[in-house]
Amino acid sequence: MRILMLVSSMHAGGAERVAATLVSAWAERGDAVTLTPTYSSKGTCFYPLSDKVELAWLADIAGTRDSGAMAAFKRLLALRRHIRDTKPDVVVSFLTNVNVAAILATRGLGVPLIVCERTNPVAETTTGTVWRKLRRLLYPRADMVTVQAEDTAGPFSRQVPGIKRLAVIPNPLPAPLLDAPRVSQREDDGPRELLAMGRLVSDKQFDLLIDVFAQLAPSNPDWNLRIWGEGPERAALEAQIARLGLASRISLPGRTETPWDELARGQAFVLSSLVEGFPNVLLEAMSLGLPCVAFDCPSGPREMTRDGQDALLVPAGDRDVLRDALQRVMGDLSLRRQLGERGATAVRHRYALASVLSEWDELFEAVQEGR
Repeated sequence: MRILMLVSSMHAGGAERVAATLVSAWAERGDAVTLTPTYSSKGTCFYPLSDKVELAWLADIAGTRDSGAMAAFKRLLALRRHIRDTKPDVVVSFLTNVNVAAILATRGLGVPLIVCERTNPVAETTTGTVWRKLRRLLYPRADMVTVQAEDTAGPFSRQVPGIKRLAVIPNPLPAPLLDAPRVSQREDDGPRELLAMGRLVSDKQFDLLIDVFAQLAPSNPDWNLRIWGEGPERAALEAQIARLGLASRISLPGRTETPWDELARGQAFVLSSLVEGFPNVLLEAMSLGLPCVAFDCPSGPREMTRDGQDALLVPAGDRDVLRDALQRVMGDLSLRRQLGERGATAVRHRYALASVLSEWDELFEAVQEGR
């Protein structure tokens, strides 16, 4: 099968990680796969790709890296030519802006198109009004639209009426995590790390997490908080940490190119987000055997943790319950071991790459047959 994957960029991010995992798996099993980042600049590929994947930057194809309306129109025409030249059996696109371009570029070409929302399109706060209107107008023209969690499907179908086919398909665990060693809980009195990871943006609510940890720090001197990631909230978070006098207990080391290695050095993980689409980092932390505490935010954590069976699920935004849940995990070695083992076993089974690839194959078959 010839598959063309469109994604905004290949910088560090959840959508990019999933794109790299899928295209590499498809190529390794024998599909002819082209990955095309549509970003106006060329950029770099943060995640490893199979050498069997053809990487084609739209900026090179269009011959421009300029921004603005005319440059965007030129890239749209170039994308249409690229699709004709590639002759894919199916086009898969990630993220709202890329999805809109893909729908316009494939119009009249007779190529099946699957557009994929990578955030929670109902609850997320970063998509502007224009993109929301375009999504509502154009998504019914795609052959299939996918979301990542069951609790997103119903609200999204009401938000964007007229979608031909709406499917739920989760993110896969990258193959290396299926066999990775599980975190071993320390029994000595040495320092332990509570980990968080994500872009330093307001939706991640790291300011809330820092305030909660500040309440726990005096009674848990053997625990430190480490928040991996980079973003526009760095200065405000650093000032908050300094104001609380916790510079020796809370660190913001920045972005890491080895996130799984850093997760494996922790003893617990916390997700404090206001909203998620399908939090890859929670899935990865659970797969490594880290005991996890997560806000029950829309969407993903409830489904991923089986309604809180495999992690401690906290009412979204409730600081007091989050504090108490973290205290339970930080203060109970047996609980950490139980949650870590149960979570790893569950997600390694439910989100195995082979299982998710089978779900994708069903989608490919459906759009090719016009079902």
